[in-house]
Amino acid sequence: MLGCGWLGLPLAHALLAQGHRVLGTTTTPDQLPVLAAAGIEPYLLQLGADFSAADETNLTAFLRQANVLVLNVPPRAAVAGGYPQLLRPVHRAVAAARLQAVLFVSTTGVYPEEPRLMREQDAISTRDAASDVLRTEGHFVPRYGQWHSTVVRLGGLIGPGRAPGRFLAGRRDLAQGDAPVNLLHLTDAVGVLSAIIKNNSWGYTLNVCALGHPPRREFYPAAAEYL
Repeated sequence: MLGCGWLGLPLAHALLAQGHRVLGTTTTPDQLPVLAAAGIEPYLLQLGADFSAADETNLTAFLRQANVLVLNVPPRAAVAGGYPQLLRPVHRAVAAARLQAVLFVSTTGVYPEEPRLMREQDAISTRDAASDVLRTEGHFVPRYGQWHSTVVRLGGLIGPGRAPGRFLAGRRDLAQGDAPVNLLHLTDAVGVLSAIIKNNSWGYTLNVCALGHPPRREFYPAAAEYL
């Protein structure tokens, strides 16, 4: 599990409950004992400009202990335009470790912000951030079957500590009020990701969000009342 944060840690708990051995990374030394106490085998990993050849060798050795990699590193972890570069050493380590499968946690942010039904071909954008994510997804979907993969594009995540009403705190105006919301609760995200691993559902690109898409002008004021 690359990335045991707000989403990754609950997912790791779910996988442990299913009987999996879970190895997990964190960027924070203080988080290492937290992961260990949860039954996760912890590993300190800080990707970026200072990531060395020795670090990549250690990452490869770490990945060789696993069958499946859950790649849960959000685009915001990279500097502008640097998401593909940030994960390039991970791609090399995955290839060298000969993993069986990669579950790439992505975002529905690859689609244009337009109030209409989206199709797969709509995920071609000139926006730099979306293009970076699309390119990075492609890197982990191998052309020659070196490993299995599934890409999961999650809607905007909500749950403990991420109440949707907080986005309106102190605001009186709401841009794009008629636009539909595209959200997903943490519990549902964990359920989908763990089910993919449990059922060996590889070879897919999945878009995951809640069934309901009320307009922003209705949803966010209602959500703010529960803060």
